[in-house]
Amino acid sequence: MFFDTHVHFDDFVKDGSLDAVLEHAEAAGVGQMIAIGGNPEANELALKLAGEHPEIFRATVGFDRYLAGETHDMSALRELALKPEVVAIGETGLDYFYEPEKATEQKELFFQCMEIAAEVQKPVIVHTRDADDDTLGMLTDFSKVWKGDPTRIGVLHCFTRDEAFACALLDLGFYISLSGIVTFRNADPLRDVAKMIPMDRLLIETDSPYLAPMPHRGKRNEPAFVSDVAKRLAEVRGVAVEEIAEVSTANAMRLFGLN
Repeated sequence: MFFDTHVHFDDFVKDGSLDAVLEHAEAAGVGQMIAIGGNPEANELALKLAGEHPEIFRATVGFDRYLAGETHDMSALRELALKPEVVAIGETGLDYFYEPEKATEQKELFFQCMEIAAEVQKPVIVHTRDADDDTLGMLTDFSKVWKGDPTRIGVLHCFTRDEAFACALLDLGFYISLSGIVTFRNADPLRDVAKMIPMDRLLIETDSPYLAPMPHRGKRNEPAFVSDVAKRLAEVRGVAVEEIAEVSTANAMRLFGLN
């Protein structure tokens, strides 16, 4: 059984396709999924799904980088973070590709979300793009105040950076999650990084509905396609896909504190 550790369910709910998406996932052997928050509406939806289907979903809550510069109720977020169905804080992070002019505001929001993660001792789900130095610096500071289980500090989701950045994350105790990008034709550098990630730090995800893997490029991504991510990783690492499924699921269970 596969564990898709990063799914945005908003579009599936809005267009009424959620039931079909879940049927496809079940048929593909995807047994558990993390419903990702990142704004007030997504946070509430993630909690709703986790409450209705606890055997399938767990929730995350947070404020993502595109909300930087706005006013947010961090006390309300802290209350949500304490709920038992919430297993992580995020997604949150830095993205200087689209809004480099908001770097200061992004860092402040990222810091506030990590502050809550440290307080409630739940891992942080991190996004980064074109912000390696600031991301790594802030995660280094976060690791120094993290008093929780050292194997549950957080994950860099949808990893696309180089080996040096991966090694720095691993040194801080973070997991690395690979998405459908690892299947893309031009992703040889990422596949090289995928070979060196320790098996006990490896997660898989779709980041649905974005970034559909090969052979589904051009389609809307969905959790069923996490099996294609696992198959490509198995090829890259020279192991059976069953091993990728088993190990990545065990890692997800550990990171998110699940039985």
